[in-house]
Amino acid sequence: MKLLDFNKYFPDEETCKTKFRELRLRQGIVCPKCGCTHHYWKASKEQFQCADCGHRIGLRAGTVMHGSKLPFRYWFMAMHLLTATKQTFSSCEIQRQLDHKRYQPIWEMMHKLRSVMGIRDGRYVLNGSIEIDEAFFTTETPKEKKGRILKAGAGSERKAKVLVMAESRDVENPKPYMKPKKVEFMKMRVIPDLKSSTISASVKVGVNCEKSVAVTDASKSHSKFSEMFDKHISQVVEPKDIGKVLPWVHIAIANAKTTIAGTYHGVKAEYLQEYLNEFCYKFNRRYFKENLFDRLLMVAAENRTRFIHRIYNKNLHFNAIKAA
Repeated sequence: MKLLDFNKYFPDEETCKTKFRELRLRQGIVCPKCGCTHHYWKASKEQFQCADCGHRIGLRAGTVMHGSKLPFRYWFMAMHLLTATKQTFSSCEIQRQLDHKRYQPIWEMMHKLRSVMGIRDGRYVLNGSIEIDEAFFTTETPKEKKGRILKAGAGSERKAKVLVMAESRDVENPKPYMKPKKVEFMKMRVIPDLKSSTISASVKVGVNCEKSVAVTDASKSHSKFSEMFDKHISQVVEPKDIGKVLPWVHIAIANAKTTIAGTYHGVKAEYLQEYLNEFCYKFNRRYFKENLFDRLLMVAAENRTRFIHRIYNKNLHFNAIKAA
């Protein structure tokens, strides 16, 4: 959705509430008390009331806005900014655009939106030819203790391990400037280690292994794939052949790293998955263009976030309380 269109359709708080209410009614509301699906809107309370038992449900209840006190237009504007460009916005920039005094609620709002993006993409199951590899993302580390030396290489405490899976298919008679494969959907999952059991368990969640072909390098982490997949193509991949064997996995890794480094200048390991959720969600819907805002709005209305409230910077928070 273009900026002018957004201001036209959602000029104030009331229009945002009306749109959100329409979406919830269209998706259907189920009473948590009696299971009834018939509700009517009680305008004076801004709640849905069950036609059977009279139980009331808030407009935000069970959605990404559950428990939030931020204006609806804040949420709408954040979703618009996130979907208006291939790139992304930091919470600090969103806070500036919204002219909101406190950083914490805006930061939480952004992570809640990224959380429901991940929930929605979690419903997709990859099929066909699946490129699989692991990536190492540099993250912020806790303050180093005096005299403590951090590990180097793949086992570094600064590196978060990410499993990357790309559903791709061969292109018939590709032109010289084209990739030999065309990508469909992408998944990225932060994993604790590179053990074959860990990777196999993560792959099973997002891939229809029995009807798919795994394309990987010759890493020992993929040793169980021959038992899981219908077919496993494993080979030693030289750096110069990456673009032929695993092209889209590594394009996605490079683009994700560039986006995160260019926008946030460093993220904490515990929040990395949320940023990857956003990257994959937008990548998988790269052809939606102006409809991407409407799709995210639907996702926000039908999914309650898994993001748990927490204080972004405890030291700053406690110092502020002490100063007050």
